[in-house]
Amino acid sequence: MTKTEHSTIVEQQLRTLLHNVPTAAQGYSQEGIVRFWNKSSELLYGYTAAEAIGKNVLDLIIPPELRESVELGMRQMLATGTVVPSEQMSLMRKDGSRVEVFSSHYLLRAPTGETELFGIDVDLTELKLSQERLQASDQLFRTLIEAIPDAIFLKDAEGRWQILNEAAKQLFQLGDFPWQGSTDMEMAELRPAFRSVYESCFVDDEKAWAAKKLMMFSENMRLQDGSLLEYEVLKSPIFTEEGARKALVVVAKDVTERKKSEAELRIAAIAFDSQQGMFVTDPDYVILRVNTAFTEITGYSAEEAIGRKPHDLLSSGMHEAGFFEEVERCLALTGTWQGEIWDRRKNGEIFPEWMALTAVRDAAGKLTHYVAAFTDVTERKAAEEQIQHLAFFDALTELPNRRLLMDRLKQAIAACARGQNYAALLFVDLDHFKFLNDTHGHFFGDQLLCEAALRLSACVSEGTTVARLGGDEFVVVLEDLGKSETEAASAAETLGEKIRISLKQRYLLTELIYHSGASVGVTLFDGDETSIDAPLKRADLAMYQAKAAGRNLLRFFDPQMQAIVSARSALESGLREAMAQNQLTLHYQAQTSIKTITGVEALLRWQHPGRGLVLPGEFIALAEETGLILAIGKWVLNSACMQLARWAQSPCTARLSISVNVSLKQFHQAHFVAEVLELLATSGANPHLLKLELTESVLVTHVDDVISKMTALKAHGVGFALDDFGTGYSSLSNLKRLPLDQLKIDQSFVRDILTDPNDAAIAKMIVALGDSLGLAVIAEGVETEAQREFLAGNGCLAYQGYLCSAPLSAEAFEDFLSAR
Repeated sequence: MTKTEHSTIVEQQLRTLLHNVPTAAQGYSQEGIVRFWNKSSELLYGYTAAEAIGKNVLDLIIPPELRESVELGMRQMLATGTVVPSEQMSLMRKDGSRVEVFSSHYLLRAPTGETELFGIDVDLTELKLSQERLQASDQLFRTLIEAIPDAIFLKDAEGRWQILNEAAKQLFQLGDFPWQGSTDMEMAELRPAFRSVYESCFVDDEKAWAAKKLMMFSENMRLQDGSLLEYEVLKSPIFTEEGARKALVVVAKDVTERKKSEAELRIAAIAFDSQQGMFVTDPDYVILRVNTAFTEITGYSAEEAIGRKPHDLLSSGMHEAGFFEEVERCLALTGTWQGEIWDRRKNGEIFPEWMALTAVRDAAGKLTHYVAAFTDVTERKAAEEQIQHLAFFDALTELPNRRLLMDRLKQAIAACARGQNYAALLFVDLDHFKFLNDTHGHFFGDQLLCEAALRLSACVSEGTTVARLGGDEFVVVLEDLGKSETEAASAAETLGEKIRISLKQRYLLTELIYHSGASVGVTLFDGDETSIDAPLKRADLAMYQAKAAGRNLLRFFDPQMQAIVSARSALESGLREAMAQNQLTLHYQAQTSIKTITGVEALLRWQHPGRGLVLPGEFIALAEETGLILAIGKWVLNSACMQLARWAQSPCTARLSISVNVSLKQFHQAHFVAEVLELLATSGANPHLLKLELTESVLVTHVDDVISKMTALKAHGVGFALDDFGTGYSSLSNLKRLPLDQLKIDQSFVRDILTDPNDAAIAKMIVALGDSLGLAVIAEGVETEAQREFLAGNGCLAYQGYLCSAPLSAEAFEDFLSAR
């Protein structure tokens, strides 16, 4: 076989092979005339081999817009012998449609020596369709994950972030942050503020990989604005068929609002089961739900209440139909109503409640429910009634108090004006009531007051006002006593005597049988009164006149008493002015022992600008009643301490003591001891030269407190004397407990000591008592030498009185002392 024959055979075999390959192959001359057209070309372009061979390939399959560039490529290949790079082209088919191919062209040398072109076209239709489907699928995937409101992450096997949707970027506040391809730990390094978040993500990833199944985690992170974000995470690991890690799908759901809603629901649930009764109805007022407090208050269980209307279940029948119509009208207008309602419990008991109703509407404004919250106000109303009662009635006796009395008196005066009738007011004061309290205690005093209130109420007809003003003072208002003043006075006197006699009867107070009485003041009034309390003042004055006349008496108001009251009022006003204008002064009366002046007693005087020197007997009682005695007492103590300090500068007076009278009210002040010590310290006076004189009245009550205060002052050197000894009711057992320095014999015993054996005996007894208790004794009011000698003969060597010196001003006393 020749070489030419062998080449021909190879070419034929090659053509046979090319004719049957699944790829379109064509051969054509340098001018583009088709010489070979395989089966795949027939299938790809629609031309049979017979139709294609002999035709120019440019006319068959090259579209007009590509003809020029294809011809140029063919010429370049033939001229240079180089292959034009393969390229993707859109070629024509017989039916005019286009087909995407990947076209490659080659130069072949035919056995004849002629150069031919050979083309291979790979059909890209399926590949393109696959790419389009893949692109569409990718686009669908992207659209889907972006449409999902939850954050979606895709991490590769090494934990690098590959895909994130927009929700994920917002969740981690990534913005334009370069997250692509980063791991959690790399993100932690890049964003220190979120380090803990990324580290927990990494730990949870490892848990999911290890579990090899879908896992849920709860996470939270603090955002840069300070708010707390809570989210739930689903992590689903994906593995290859061989079990190697492939990818990790992460879905994070923001549950911040849900958690907040759940918390609010829990709070709402707790609130619903609060102490307030609550129920929810539909728009037709059918009960849908009740709480525990509803059952506790009404007695109806949830099963008994649900499905029924509140009005049918709880109605007390105490409200008119118009009441509930007004409630519905208010709900329709404002959406709320609150007020008091009377309901009925399951056991039939009617009770008051304070209810708040609220209409609930949906987003469209449609009414969906009513919510009611109510509180049983039975106890509150009882307390209000009790408060109201206490405001107008005396807590001890249950009688009307002053406030209600004044209202009743106002009505009585108005009734007198309308009917031109007389009425009367009786002011009743129990005699010696203070003595009962002081000797037996307030327990017995309260019993006496309650019994007296019962007796007063029994003496009058129903509807007559009997009131307690306070203490042991009662008032009776008698109305409609007729148009005759005489008849009215007679009726008032008759009732007044009845009351006086009733109150005089003996009282059985627990185990104590007690006898008392009452002083009754009476005044008539009509509709011409200038003020509401004018009759009260007149009756009060009449009562004091009964007291002054001997007690246990009845007296009508005497106009002359008004002058006494006016004088008393003027005296009080003048005394206040005296304090403000520094009109008070101290005089000093010498105290002598064996003709040696050892000290003085400070005696208060009022230097009145119009009346001259006013003695304390005229104003001390008033000062006690008005409370001015506290300010006056402090002024006296301060003045005496200042005088001690001044006298300490002179050898003539440096050793003199000053005795100062202290009132009961002043001594019982809680801060009395501190006040005395402060005055001593401020003045610089020697405490050992200050002597406080107390009366026996301080021993009646609070003896332990008295002893405590005396002991505290004595510890600083202050001395004590018991003044007017023998005139009170002091107990010897209490007397011996007191840290006293001196007893003073009252001048009432000294005055007649030479003529009255009883006074002489009392004086001797006091001296003997002083000796037995180790106390010094001084007599006051000594005016004659005979009195002094009698006292000295019985062991009393100290005295004060006009025998030695009258009370003198400080300057006059100093002159007296110098002359002596």
